[in-house]
Amino acid sequence: MAELAYHLALWLQSSSDGHADFELDSMQAEEGLIRIARSDEGWRVGSIFTPGFWTSPVALEVLVAEIKRFDRAVREGIAGTGIDPAFIPEP
Repeated sequence: MAELAYHLALWLQSSSDGHADFELDSMQAEEGLIRIARSDEGWRVGSIFTPGFWTSPVALEVLVAEIKRFDRAVREGIAGTGIDPAFIPEP
């Protein structure tokens, strides 16, 4: 979870002129395990394990709010184990 929060935070930071699609790039998981893609209707989340299934499209603001909520939960969980979550960039 911490690695996903880390990569999502970097993805949010890299959006100076709009977001590119996101694919989790991890040494511990297959490429595309988690994907976020822009569509005409909004942003959708999916996975290579269910290639025909995507979430309903949402506005970027909704997606960003949910990523930040996930980030806070991960940070709290990490801090609860006694580890400083500062290694995760701020989203």
